[in-house]
Amino acid sequence: MKRVGIILAAWLLVVTGLLAQTEPPKPGPEVKKLDVLAGAWTLEGDVKPGPMGPGGKMTESQKCEWMEGGYFLVCHVDFKSAMGNGYGMGVMGYSTDDKTYTYHEFNSWGESMDAKGALDGSTWTWTSDEKMGDKMVKGRFTMKMTSSASYDFMYETSPDGSKWTTAVDGKATKK
Repeated sequence: MKRVGIILAAWLLVVTGLLAQTEPPKPGPEVKKLDVLAGAWTLEGDVKPGPMGPGGKMTESQKCEWMEGGYFLVCHVDFKSAMGNGYGMGVMGYSTDDKTYTYHEFNSWGESMDAKGALDGSTWTWTSDEKMGDKMVKGRFTMKMTSSASYDFMYETSPDGSKWTTAVDGKATKK
């Protein structure tokens, strides 16, 4: 019995030593492409009249920082619009299993959203399925990088993913 205890103790020392020498995995190149979105941003746009409300100007202050480990970009948002003011939090990352970017958002109006993203050249496109009232709609948020410190954005909705209607468009500038 003593022999088993000594063998087990030796095995635990070896495993503990191996684990101590192993470095945590590093984010891949896809994750690092999100770095262009890190920082403090100001968004200004026009909300179109429609299912989202009466329309009008909107502004948003957004601050995105890397979570420890460098896998996720966490964004805190304060927004103001004709529909009201609020606060939100979003988390961006990359799913190596699905080979797609991910975005999860929650806001002070009790809403949440999950989107999948793709990068094509300098354009990010995020798509989602969302509930508006009692109907499910498709959402598409496009960000066209015009420089390392600005992008044009547009949010569109569609009942079926074929005909899109612009709900919001505008410009974002890095502070």
